[in-house]
Amino acid sequence: MNIRDFIGRELLFSDGAMGTLLQAEGLKGGDIPETWNMLRPEVLRDIHTRYLNAGSNIITANTFGCNKFKLEHCDYDLDTLVCKGIELVRDAISKFESDSESAYARKPHFAALDVGPLGKLLKPIGNISFDEAEEAYAEIVRAGVKAGADILFFETFTDLYDLKAAIIAAKENSELPIFVSVAPDENGRLLTGGDLEAYVALVEGLGVDVLGMNCGFGPKQFLKFLPVITKVCSTPIIVQPNAGLPKVVNGKTTFDVTPDEFAIDELELVKGGVCIAGGCCGSTPEHIAAAVKLCETKKIPLAPIQKKDLTVISSYTHAVYFGDKPLLIGERINPTGKKALKQALRDKDINYIINEAIAEEEAGSDILDVNVGLPEIDECEMMETAIEEITAISTLPLQIDTSDIKTMERALRIYNGKPLLNSVNGKQESMEAVFPLAKKYGAAVVALTLDEAGIPETADARVAIAEKIINKAKEYGIDKKDLIFDSLTMTVSTDINNAAITLEALREIKEKFGVNTVLGVSNVSFGLPLRSIMTSTFFTLAMENGLSAGIINPLDERLMAAYDSYLTLRGFDNQCLRYIGKYSEKTDPYTAPKNLGIPGQAGIAGQPNDMLQALNTGQSGMSAGHENSGGNNIPGTNPGSSTPLYTAVVKGMIDKAGTECKAMLAAGVTPIEIIDNNLIPALDTVGAGFEAKKTFLPQLLMSADAAKSAFDVIKQYYAENGTKGESKGTVVMATVKGDIHDIGKNIVKVLLENYDYTVIDLGKDVPPEAIVDAVLENNIKLVGLSALMTTTVVSMEETIKQLREKAPFCKVVVGGAVLTKEYADKIGADAYSPQAMDTVKYAKEVFGK
Repeated sequence: MNIRDFIGRELLFSDGAMGTLLQAEGLKGGDIPETWNMLRPEVLRDIHTRYLNAGSNIITANTFGCNKFKLEHCDYDLDTLVCKGIELVRDAISKFESDSESAYARKPHFAALDVGPLGKLLKPIGNISFDEAEEAYAEIVRAGVKAGADILFFETFTDLYDLKAAIIAAKENSELPIFVSVAPDENGRLLTGGDLEAYVALVEGLGVDVLGMNCGFGPKQFLKFLPVITKVCSTPIIVQPNAGLPKVVNGKTTFDVTPDEFAIDELELVKGGVCIAGGCCGSTPEHIAAAVKLCETKKIPLAPIQKKDLTVISSYTHAVYFGDKPLLIGERINPTGKKALKQALRDKDINYIINEAIAEEEAGSDILDVNVGLPEIDECEMMETAIEEITAISTLPLQIDTSDIKTMERALRIYNGKPLLNSVNGKQESMEAVFPLAKKYGAAVVALTLDEAGIPETADARVAIAEKIINKAKEYGIDKKDLIFDSLTMTVSTDINNAAITLEALREIKEKFGVNTVLGVSNVSFGLPLRSIMTSTFFTLAMENGLSAGIINPLDERLMAAYDSYLTLRGFDNQCLRYIGKYSEKTDPYTAPKNLGIPGQAGIAGQPNDMLQALNTGQSGMSAGHENSGGNNIPGTNPGSSTPLYTAVVKGMIDKAGTECKAMLAAGVTPIEIIDNNLIPALDTVGAGFEAKKTFLPQLLMSADAAKSAFDVIKQYYAENGTKGESKGTVVMATVKGDIHDIGKNIVKVLLENYDYTVIDLGKDVPPEAIVDAVLENNIKLVGLSALMTTTVVSMEETIKQLREKAPFCKVVVGGAVLTKEYADKIGADAYSPQAMDTVKYAKEVFGK
């Protein structure tokens, strides 16, 4: 029996919480729950049986924390705990189906290998590589397959990159159905910034069987998020809410949603499109039983799973859809015709590439093309470096541009999102090499209308190649929605009909097959003067003929002006606000009055070649008016907002921050001026962006690392000159006893250190007594405590209690996924930190600086 035969055809129920029930049976804060598979197997069998009696079809093994990082100091190895966990589920199902008289005994039942996150952040913001993460999950998957699991269930994920590693491990080491589930925050975003649409784009591309949400909130909150998913999702959905939010009653963790309340909301989730319902923290067999009974009574038909046919790619933060509004793909990270970039690639000057990416993003690109192919370099190695560095400072999706299959696969594997792959063509060899990779890694693919005979001279022949590509892609399970066709721009200087043929083919392909299109528009003007004029006009014609995305130089202002004008004229710019905001203070070099002495204006008398140079190179078009000129200042009133060091920290450019700091010191700027006027303002700017949900965790941490790079230079300066910087205060940080998760604590530590606080990091699984001793020994004014498990908040409460008794002078700030403000108040904390920057703010209050 395979669960794929039931998904979407009938309503299924998973089970509920495990930790809540183990706690009730005596699980202590310091215990590793998975060891109970060996130590208390009768308890696990009983819990599984209770969920079966409640009507659960899917029973998850007690294996959530079975990975090599969390079991590092465990007495049992991963294989043993996984095999025993699946065995206990199998035993419970077998006995229930053979002995029980319940009607539920005749329903289908499945054993799920339950896999949680590794508890580690991946590089570049963490300390383990994608390959290390993938192998850690592969170890778990292989154990689950050997044990006889029916389902691989990856749940409670908060980082899409971590989840991608898990899915790749599952696909490469088994053929079992893959379920995935994320735990969003109150804004519908994950810890590392991904929104729900980016989540759907990534995991649907990777071909999971079921996707959904769990943990974090009660069912009412998930009712708000569900429409966001159903709007873009073509995959069956599972939702497993908590039984509300945790509270402390008489020293015990309880949850505030009753079984009957839970059931009512689960019914609404099913009506909204969920086909597998269940529970997470705090939910009991009674909660599941109530939900099963109510759904059976109401006999709500399952909502049909509708194919959305969306052409979408994503970064780690958001999805980008191809559709009515043309998209812009920045072309500048491509060595063709670019001497400076070629030299940067030879020199491994990654800062040059980063600067290009930043410039293209700020100019308005939706997607960045990344091509680093030079014969004399290791393209695969450089592509990996470029992708890692660009995604560390930019939230834009990438177009992976390479013809080398080794580079292509490596790039697809390590890319954090659903990529756009450039390209495949109609040659049999190309399709056979590219399509398996596109299918495996879930990429959308640019398809060039050429084949073994070259580029056809007629539009009809290019359309025929497009049809051939569509049919071949279908053989590999790739839908035409994931093909974006390039009808190939040829220069008009060699044949005056080239542009017309390209546009005709573009229009015919879009209309005949209902697919999206793309063009590299600048090719049209090769060999002609004033190229920007020709290119921008062709770009407008292409958009009018159905162009979905243009590969352009976004720093060509005349080209961007054509694009902005098109958006306004075609109704994409409501009340012309975009156009007015962008051009109200600019002048046109063709019409601006002469001899006005406007600084930097191209084309004024005495400088006739400036405009021609700009237009030929595609670097300029409209010029800023006199009142608007002012260099490259970053918006804001911070003292250092125009300095390269400030910019490097804001953008997370680690090497550049250190270099710029050294240059400022050499120029006589004092360390305190660098810190007060550059580093702290930059970190404050990034922190404000994070608070406003415009900047996300990876950017926050990269900026912190960039600031640290500068601080390290300053520390070295102090050491060489016999002085040292003054700490603003010392903070003790610890993850409480019984909790082995330290992601949140480590993030807060980095931020505190970069705001010049000294951090004594006691690590994870720290007993209350050790924390108290550290406070007393160092006369600490502030302690930060972290807990990510519902089973360990009792340890947090005990730690606070001991601090109050023995160190009443010390303030305590707490944080963690299972905490709320109300919960923090009840256990006696002085402050609650839902976000990492909140701890920095509170430290400023405590220390007064």
